[in-house]
Amino acid sequence: MFLRFPRRFFLFNLLGLTFAACQPRKEFEGTLTIGVLNYGGGEQIINQYAKFNSYLGEKTNSYIQLEPVFNENRAVERLNARAWSLVFAPPGLAAIAIARHQYVPLFPLIGISNLRSIFVVRKDNPITNLKQLQGKTVALGQLGSATGYYFPVYNFYGTTLAEILFAPTPQAALELVAQGKAIACAVSEAELNLYSSQLAPTEFRILFRDPHYVPLGVVLIGPNVERNRQEFIRKVMSDLPSGLAQEVGYVPNGQVPDYKYMISVVDRVSSISSKLQSKPARLF
Repeated sequence: MFLRFPRRFFLFNLLGLTFAACQPRKEFEGTLTIGVLNYGGGEQIINQYAKFNSYLGEKTNSYIQLEPVFNENRAVERLNARAWSLVFAPPGLAAIAIARHQYVPLFPLIGISNLRSIFVVRKDNPITNLKQLQGKTVALGQLGSATGYYFPVYNFYGTTLAEILFAPTPQAALELVAQGKAIACAVSEAELNLYSSQLAPTEFRILFRDPHYVPLGVVLIGPNVERNRQEFIRKVMSDLPSGLAQEVGYVPNGQVPDYKYMISVVDRVSSISSKLQSKPARLF
């Protein structure tokens, strides 16, 4: 059966098609590279960021590239190159990025608000204070770690150590103590709780707890992102559904922590960093 339509129907649709054809296509805004620290190196990090990357890519009309790195050394290299557009940075890396590479903090990461650096020894070790580590071998974390590197080196200022071993991960630092290759190591209390059970039957105890709290990590945006676009990305991430933000570990409406003290620690440690590889390591 032949159906007849009013002439106005065809004119309306013709005008609609013409209007749609004349609309400018949304311009592709390029690539945003997201840096994230992934100690384990597992592929679950890809799944963790999948929905976030899809949302951010759609809202900003960008191609999102996730770049996980396995330790702080590699992260520092990427920061030096300003290779990351966005960084989900733990505190030590955040301080470096803010102080030296013009990265701007956007949001706090979900984390432990009262995080502190600790020194750990085997439970059967008779040492009772940091001064007794003079002339001993100690395990630290990688350059860029607040609890494993910056705060502990700051506490050793003025001390001479026989040798410093740099562990690629907090678990590896504890393993060096368990194996007797280091007298003590520096980690966070959360890391000690997480990994100590995996190193049984070795038992550990806390030798020293730094009195200063480590600030929460932050999401940073890089200087390679144009200023107006930085603000647009900030708005997009602020409006992200809370469940999706939680998946990747940041607080859209949270207050960025004060990094002044953390940056001062990084600066002080940097002044003696060239001596850390020496044997003995004279930290003054």
